[in-house]
Amino acid sequence: MSINFDNFNSVVSLFNQQCKELKDSPYLWRKVEGKFLSLSWLEVQKKVNALAKGLISLGILKGDRVVILSENRPEWQIADLAIMSIGGITVPAYTTSTTSDYKHIINHSEARCIIVSSNDLALKAIPATLNSKCKNVILIDEDKKKFDEPLYFTNWNDLIEQNNHSTNDNDLEENIKLQKRTDTACIIYTSGTGGSPKGVMLSHGAMLTNCTGAQELLKNLISDLSEIRFLSWLPLSHSYEHTLQFYEMGIAAQIYYAEGIDKLLVNMSEVKPHFMTAVPRFYDSLHTRISQGLKKQGKLSQLFFSTTLKLGKKKYNNQKMTSMEKFLNGIMDKIVRKKVNKRFGGSLRALISGGAALNFEVGLYLTALGLPLLQGYGQTETAPVVSANPPERIKLDTVGTIFKGTEVKIAEDGEILVRGENIMNGYWNDPKATSSTIVDGWVHTGDIGEFDNDNYLKITDRKKDIIVNAGGDNISPSRVEEKLNIEPEISQSMVYGDFKNYLVAIIVPDKEQALLWAKNNNKENNLSTLVKDEEYNKMIKEIISKVNNNLAVIEQVRKFILIDHEFTIENDMMTPTMKVKRYKIKSVFGDQLEKLY
Repeated sequence: MSINFDNFNSVVSLFNQQCKELKDSPYLWRKVEGKFLSLSWLEVQKKVNALAKGLISLGILKGDRVVILSENRPEWQIADLAIMSIGGITVPAYTTSTTSDYKHIINHSEARCIIVSSNDLALKAIPATLNSKCKNVILIDEDKKKFDEPLYFTNWNDLIEQNNHSTNDNDLEENIKLQKRTDTACIIYTSGTGGSPKGVMLSHGAMLTNCTGAQELLKNLISDLSEIRFLSWLPLSHSYEHTLQFYEMGIAAQIYYAEGIDKLLVNMSEVKPHFMTAVPRFYDSLHTRISQGLKKQGKLSQLFFSTTLKLGKKKYNNQKMTSMEKFLNGIMDKIVRKKVNKRFGGSLRALISGGAALNFEVGLYLTALGLPLLQGYGQTETAPVVSANPPERIKLDTVGTIFKGTEVKIAEDGEILVRGENIMNGYWNDPKATSSTIVDGWVHTGDIGEFDNDNYLKITDRKKDIIVNAGGDNISPSRVEEKLNIEPEISQSMVYGDFKNYLVAIIVPDKEQALLWAKNNNKENNLSTLVKDEEYNKMIKEIISKVNNNLAVIEQVRKFILIDHEFTIENDMMTPTMKVKRYKIKSVFGDQLEKLY
């Protein structure tokens, strides 16, 4: 099923139209007591309308901001649509954020209400509401703990039940009819790689335009499907997944909510999804897991695997195959690629990567194994997708062709500029930042890029992340880090060297590989001890030297420090979208890095 997204004034009007058409068909799925159960379109609509009227009863008005703090589950979308139904503005928040993050979002957005899924999240979020305008807390799960704070607490089910039979549906419908595509639908706070997050205001039209682009991109992959299944795992607080849900709505897809990263592969085998989105960090981990698992297989399995990779890469590069190679590749389809795909449910039409740059080698590896991987590019400020690889012709060293309804040009200094209905309305309560980002109608992305001969967009650098060495040379740290991180012994890295004669790095060893090395070398089975071990450091140095051989002289890492813990969201060294917070890492390890010079 396809739909003209241009015909709708808001995402809520799109939803209501789909409910008229699809009625009792299954829509949202969630695991309950070990089994996936669905809510139909009309069941979801009934809950949306009841919650919308409940919000009005709490005094929430058009233009008011409401925070959603929840894992991916049906209630997330119900809350989102209910807020927008009354002309309110959704403010998504990550479940992995800290109390101070919530305080910033609640106070900066001047939110009037917060919808929280669990007591554990409430315990983190409620202290952030004190001395704010947020006086209403709606708890989705049954509240077993009574909170003492001077707030008005409402149970989700009670609020819906109280308003299920309310008669003011006409008022709600009239409000939806009056909405405009230019109206702000949500404020999504950026990940904050360089400081405090800014609130990006996205309109209904911005997200609907993005849906048009997604439909154009994937139309050939869904044309023969009688039902379409998406597995939702990337947080709905992420702009990418948030907008995607409206595309899924438009094509009448069924959305299954994953139970979490620890059960992702199990859920994929159960759901048999046609599509799933994730950030590059997930694919990096997948590559590592498959590679390490292969080492435990017999020699015949390893031979089949290496043959599959060799021939798959040859096919991707459009290299001519002999008759025997074509025959072998067909055999590998059956005995390797089919088996790999089956681990992911066996129905995958595409894995979609976004949020950060995909490592080319990782992308090529997974593609060669028959996992269709589409890399896209965008920003929260562009609702979010700007470009994506068309499945008909994937170029893994690019971020694809420009989305329908979006314009892109390259500035004189190489910066990527974006224009179209999909760009943000601006940053909430920050006219200065808005005017420096949107100039003459163009969003200045901060990314450096170029178009290749086929008009595919390439991201070459991040304007703000560029290292300028003592000789005035511009160096892309992400390029060096990609080369380091692909090594099995290295989990993460961050290079450093502004105004210096050479680069140095922080290296996070792969724990599993490190402990294996310790066992084989009769060393203490402890990562904290290993990072100080002379022989282990020597081994890592040899790996870095090998990487340096494939880098320009100015890109080579001369010295490094080893640390025994990863950069994580929890220690505030990564954003919720798994991007490294360079400024945070520098603030912690800056002195140690400086001592390397």
